[in-house]
Amino acid sequence: MTATQSDLAGLSRFIFRAPSWYASLAFALLLAAMAGVAAFDTGTSVRTWRGLFFLGKDAWEGIFFIGIPTVVAVFGTTGVDRFVGGKLTPNRSSLLALVSEVIMVAIVTAAAIVSVLTPLGQRFVFDALVLALASVFAFRLLVIMAVSQSSILVAAVPASIQSLTAAVLLFIYSGALRFLSVGGPLSNAYLTPYLSRADHAPAAFSAISPDHFLILGMMCGVYAFFVYGFIVVVDRPWRRSLGVSLLDFLGGFIGHVAEGSRELETFFEDLGEEAIVPVTVLSFREPDGPEKARFVLPMIHPGPMGEIGGGNFPERVARRSEGLAFPPHATAGHDFNLVTEREVDTILDAADDAHENIDYGTEATESVRTESGEAKMLGQGFGDDALLVSTYAPGFADDVEYAVGLSAAAEARTTGLDDVLLVDAHNCNNGLDGPDLGHVTPGSRRSFDMITAAALTGERLGEAERGDVSLGVAWHRTSWTPMQGIGPLGIRVSVTEVNEQTTAYVLVDGNNMEPGLRDELVSELAGGESPLVDVVEVMTTDTHIVNTVKADNQVGAALDHDELRALVSDLVEEAKADCEPVEAGVAVERAEVTVFGNDRTETLASHANAVVSMGGAFAASVILAAMAVSVLIFLFA
Repeated sequence: MTATQSDLAGLSRFIFRAPSWYASLAFALLLAAMAGVAAFDTGTSVRTWRGLFFLGKDAWEGIFFIGIPTVVAVFGTTGVDRFVGGKLTPNRSSLLALVSEVIMVAIVTAAAIVSVLTPLGQRFVFDALVLALASVFAFRLLVIMAVSQSSILVAAVPASIQSLTAAVLLFIYSGALRFLSVGGPLSNAYLTPYLSRADHAPAAFSAISPDHFLILGMMCGVYAFFVYGFIVVVDRPWRRSLGVSLLDFLGGFIGHVAEGSRELETFFEDLGEEAIVPVTVLSFREPDGPEKARFVLPMIHPGPMGEIGGGNFPERVARRSEGLAFPPHATAGHDFNLVTEREVDTILDAADDAHENIDYGTEATESVRTESGEAKMLGQGFGDDALLVSTYAPGFADDVEYAVGLSAAAEARTTGLDDVLLVDAHNCNNGLDGPDLGHVTPGSRRSFDMITAAALTGERLGEAERGDVSLGVAWHRTSWTPMQGIGPLGIRVSVTEVNEQTTAYVLVDGNNMEPGLRDELVSELAGGESPLVDVVEVMTTDTHIVNTVKADNQVGAALDHDELRALVSDLVEEAKADCEPVEAGVAVERAEVTVFGNDRTETLASHANAVVSMGGAFAASVILAAMAVSVLIFLFA
């Protein structure tokens, strides 16, 4: 992950899940009642029964005049939007109505305070109410255009529901009909009793006149024009550089973070490009018996977030494997995110094909460690194949580029190895701090350190002592949750034994580790006077399930290190006790999948960050311009 991508990832602090529609509706009615008490205060002390009656009357008037438009918007927006081809859900519709009500209450409350402190009077409050209703329409129009991908004319229909309902209620209960030239016996008998009910409304409504509704219509038209202009200007760089629309991204992002929908995958699919990725499988089985453990390593990145694309890849591997699954992190960055979850099936099918083609053997090498510059590598051979695990700890590192991993694996094979399963341990980083976040790119010093370490490891494995291999495994789901940096696979441990040398591979279902934690675990397991094993390496899956609500939710950031060390130690002992003779083998297949594509992640992150940084200032300019036009309308209408 680069610094630009980290800025985008940092936006995850705004991620939330939309509350259920009834929760949003209940809060909206409570807010309306409170606003009614504040706006329609009779001044009567609540210490008397009469005071309590008027307090309840004020709350009811707030619910009626503020809450009813929200209720109509909650139930009407989804139906109308779906009728015109949109895709608003009830939860999104209710949340949108609630936020719109908050905007309206905030503007009117501020105007009421100003009217008390100045001689502007009650009419100023209703002038502000007109501004609030127009602002609510503009806000709803922007959101509905983003979520439903509708044209501005189509989106204006569901967007107007809340403001239109409020305007109708105000027209009826303000008695504005009396200012209009509507006469005759038919009008008096049928229209006036229903369309002019000023005697049932608060006295303050008498300050409303027909010109308020004329101004409201004009302002809604002006605001719609500014919303359309804002979208066109902000959207143009996306269409020119990426060939996709900002509204596609915004709508999909809102759907994902608010309700966990997969609309964002459609956007990524349009953005992506085809790639061929190796899928490597290392399997351990009882002699001519069932599988005991399976390492699955496709050269893809398990992102971008949550369960979108390959974000939940590790769990999918675990459900598909016969033995205990170990899906460590491969040498691939965000450009190799799968665009849809469907692509995971393609990877898993390739892994199954590789598993079917494995030639098993009982011979393995003792494990070896090598170093080159900052890179450290643990290697162990199984027949003519090898498992290599790379780390830069205690240095900070994040993803290793696809090309670097391919080069390192190829360099290892020049020493006589056949197939190589090369793992990026992904076990030490300092979160989102720093200029480049430890990204290992082609041509960097770290990339050559890794390539050299792979060659040295291959040479050492060619000289290493060999013997029959035994394997033991252990797994604990743990009580930690994704909020605490641990995914559904928990912690998994495999221990190999060759010629009485024990090697532990610890896999934590998380996204990288806090600085120093990996070294603490290694010292706990393989240090001191009575180590549990001779050699150990700690890996993470880089699952992005843990990044749904926090961009840098690393292992160890939100859980107790002592508890983690104790649990891992127990699992290593359990795995040692489970050791028994096995057969092992490695095979590789290639899968053709759609990924984000070269440099697309960086381009997407750059555009998104530009929208956040510059779009806010541009939006403020648009709002000020719209306000200026609103003032002119009030002055000359």
